[in-house]
Amino acid sequence: MEKLKITGGGRLAGEVTVSGAKNAALPILCASLLAADTLELEQLPQLQDVRTMLRLLRQLGVREQADGKRLALDASQLVSHEAPYDLVKTMRASILVLGPLLARLGEARVSLPGGCAIGARPVDQHIKGLQAMGAEIRIEHGYVSARAARLRGARIVTDMVTVTGTENLMMAATLADGETVIENAAREPEVVDLARVLTAMGAVIEGAGSDRIVVRGVPTLHGARHRVMADRIEAGTFLCAAVAAGGEVVLRSAEPATMDATLDKLREAGARIETGADWIRLSMSGRPRPVSVRTAPYPAFATDMQAQFMAVDAIASGTAIITETIFENRFMHVLEMQRLGADIRIEGNTAVIRGVDRLSGATVMATDLRASAGLIIAGLVADGETVIDRIYHLDRGYEGIEAKLKVLGARAERVR
Repeated sequence: MEKLKITGGGRLAGEVTVSGAKNAALPILCASLLAADTLELEQLPQLQDVRTMLRLLRQLGVREQADGKRLALDASQLVSHEAPYDLVKTMRASILVLGPLLARLGEARVSLPGGCAIGARPVDQHIKGLQAMGAEIRIEHGYVSARAARLRGARIVTDMVTVTGTENLMMAATLADGETVIENAAREPEVVDLARVLTAMGAVIEGAGSDRIVVRGVPTLHGARHRVMADRIEAGTFLCAAVAAGGEVVLRSAEPATMDATLDKLREAGARIETGADWIRLSMSGRPRPVSVRTAPYPAFATDMQAQFMAVDAIASGTAIITETIFENRFMHVLEMQRLGADIRIEGNTAVIRGVDRLSGATVMATDLRASAGLIIAGLVADGETVIDRIYHLDRGYEGIEAKLKVLGARAERVR
């Protein structure tokens, strides 16, 4: 099993290019199922979750032609409407084939998904919305089975803000008969990026990026070309690393317009930040100031940045409070940070972090994708050597992160 070895103590300096966003790429890949035509994608990140999704699409009959980070997907000859457990079990985003398959083929059978153990992420809102659109749905033997001769437009009010639920229902609605209104919709930039792709394919969508999305169904969609948006979580992770370790970094192919909450908190920590349309420059000297955050749906502070800011707060000059409102199990990295010498106390869904002068290297275990990133940042500022085990979590969402860290001067290497 591979591990990541980090030798701490150095400042970061240099430029890195931000990869395409995992959380945008996965639903966009599923959108290819909606058209009997070719969808061409650029800036597709080379990640384990992307590879898993492509294996699932191939099993459904999608043909692909790759050229580096460009990929052409041809879904003209689908051969199956079933997403089996062996492919779905490692990735929650697999549920995103449910809406497109049902809308295009009139039936779908999708295994209930797995993924990171960071808390319950039920699919009940997906099912509720599809039933409102006329689908007959049964849950049996661990599968969601859905049928509908043709979906029909409906007004859907979700009980909670759900990103994948919004995406699934938006994709299904593109081929429905009539108008679908999704109330309490997720506002994330990745939802907007999916809407861009669907619109390029011929869908009629209004309101993406707001809490009310209107989709007017059309008979068919066609092929399109699209460049996947930059990964705002990867960008935020590198910026947090520079704030913790000190130095100056420049991110290219970034999208600062999607990162307001993260950039505001980094400035609060003491960073000097400049931005352009597609770049971010951050410089940092001295210990960071403590930053308290409360996670919430976009445009508020992202739960996917919580572990990274906890690592910054662990060596800050004071006390910070982090409140997690999205996932109930997303403090599992605390025990590992404590092994590095962090002073963190958990009280329900709140963590109290008292910054210490220094952390010390140790062997730790990644518990989920973003926890891996937080441990990397802690390792960069710890004395001596930190070894992070179970980094297969890391490979699900970060493309070549150790290579990018080396470009910035970090001492990081993958070992067996």
